[in-house]
Amino acid sequence: MERTLIIVKPDAVQRGLTGEIIRRFEARGLRIIGMKFMQVSDELARKHYAIHDGKPFFAGLVEYITSSPVVVMALEGTGAIAAARNTIGATRPGEATAGTIRGDFALEVGRNLVHGSDSVENGQIEVGNFFDESELISWPRNTDPWIFEGR
Repeated sequence: MERTLIIVKPDAVQRGLTGEIIRRFEARGLRIIGMKFMQVSDELARKHYAIHDGKPFFAGLVEYITSSPVVVMALEGTGAIAAARNTIGATRPGEATAGTIRGDFALEVGRNLVHGSDSVENGQIEVGNFFDESELISWPRNTDPWIFEGR
């Protein structure tokens, strides 16, 4: 089972889209194994966006993600990275298809509502940056056999 980090970003929280966003991941079949409402610290933001350090937009990313509370989730499932990213939609909302979170609710890349890990490796790293292992609960759902084959 893959794991991915999802961040319901400040713009989504401020707009009251948190519940709808969570609902879409659950409806897709991804299992929530960790979730919390938090204020991202400057240190954690810089660690999370370290790949962009030195780029002209880095300071804006850090300022934005620390500007308001967020909801972070660790999700688990078969092909969780691809499933989550398909649910989220293209990074640039104008390129996101209808039916995706960004396609339905976002207009600008700087206010694109949700972060999702982009690879299995980054999913593991990002989940570890936001959650202690003791905060994660991998649990069976009664519906799992109807979502995952051979389980």
